[in-house]
Amino acid sequence: MKRTIICTVIALWLGGCGYHVAGHSSVLPKNLRTIAVPAFENKTTSYRIEQRLTSATVHEFLAKTPYRIISDANGGDAVLRGKVLSLEVLPLLFENSSPSVPANVTRATTMLVTMKCEITLEDRESGKILYHTDNFLFRNQYEISTDVKSFFEEQDPAIDRMAADFAARLVAAVTENY
Repeated sequence: MKRTIICTVIALWLGGCGYHVAGHSSVLPKNLRTIAVPAFENKTTSYRIEQRLTSATVHEFLAKTPYRIISDANGGDAVLRGKVLSLEVLPLLFENSSPSVPANVTRATTMLVTMKCEITLEDRESGKILYHTDNFLFRNQYEISTDVKSFFEEQDPAIDRMAADFAARLVAAVTENY
């Protein structure tokens, strides 16, 4: 009897320890049904990066959350605004030579992408800020082809992969308040 009570108490204690699987809870208000995601602003010189990030963010919200997503800032229960403040791409790993490159040439094989954004989620009716950061840093590394022709063919898909990675982190941060 005593052993059963102890086991029950331990089971209840462990069950309520506060851990949860990432991506399965939301700290946003329960009355929030629709989130407006207007096009992000681009403060960089990177052509159309804001369009790719906005599109990927909308897709991620639709795929991973129960919220309805619209583009009109006047129609949602909340508005998610984003500004791309900086984008930096630096070579990270190098290769001394490959079959398509002369032996004395060193080429980058992996690039480090660092992007800084300002993100705000605001309750449209009350004006309350539900999430804000002026320093949302996204950093990831991407392999690139050493073949010049392939590099230019890979550029758009690479940007799409980066935007999808960015959106996954952003949606998790906004909905789980990380």
